[in-house]
Amino acid sequence: MSQQAVKNILQGFMPKGGPGKGFIGSTGALVGITLLGVGINNSLFNVDGGHRAIKFSRVGGVKDVVYPEGTHFVIPWLETPIVYDVRAKPRNIASLTGTKDLQMVNITVRVLSRPMEHKLPHIFQTLGQDYDERVLPSIVNEVLKSVCAQFNASQLITQREKVSKLIREQLHLRASHFNIALNDVSLTHIAFSPEFTKAVEAKQIAQQDAQRATFIVDRAKQEKQSIIVRAEGEAKSAILIGDAVKNAPGFLELRKLDTAREIAQTIANSNNRVFIDSDALLLNVTELQ
Repeated sequence: MSQQAVKNILQGFMPKGGPGKGFIGSTGALVGITLLGVGINNSLFNVDGGHRAIKFSRVGGVKDVVYPEGTHFVIPWLETPIVYDVRAKPRNIASLTGTKDLQMVNITVRVLSRPMEHKLPHIFQTLGQDYDERVLPSIVNEVLKSVCAQFNASQLITQREKVSKLIREQLHLRASHFNIALNDVSLTHIAFSPEFTKAVEAKQIAQQDAQRATFIVDRAKQEKQSIIVRAEGEAKSAILIGDAVKNAPGFLELRKLDTAREIAQTIANSNNRVFIDSDALLLNVTELQ
């Protein structure tokens, strides 16, 4: 609207007669300016950062145009702007499901989801603005049940990466049918039933007891073998000593000298002063002669 047109509108409300007409004219001008400001304000709407907007027209329904961030024009009463938050939103969904070996498992999945921007008109027509509340709980529960049914309870832990990958791929596929994009899908918690947990603990205790019993048996075998080896060594040593005594009469005297040396060394290192004779030291030279 040009400045001249606005000036002409204002002049139409200006007083043209006496004092009474001047007052009425001033009031009319004020009302006109107010109505003009309200009309302009109702003809504009803002789209904040991280949001997108579509329009619903009373004549043609939902339009296919998606409006980005900024200020946009709308026809009052005839058109209504609908704003969507297109930023990724986190959501934790828990599901109680069964495994291949009929164990009940409670799994919690964290999902980062957002709507596909170019599909916002279709999302509004089919799901509305609470699209995530309508879609995510049902598809997450269905995917978790179908994937967990392919694994045993123990495999959910030992093959967690594979399970997480299957859940992520199937959720991406199912969510795309509803025009929802998933930025991330992760398993945050896996809890088994109390009965299964007790069974696992009992199995671990039994395995530890079996390993302990195996260790005790192996140690007994080693001790038995060492006793046999020691006995064989002592027997062989006795045979050798007997042969030495028989064949070399001086062998006993040599052993006496070795024993006397050990006794003398022990006494010399003692703090006590001891007086002993040659018989106590096994050094009776007279007998040796």
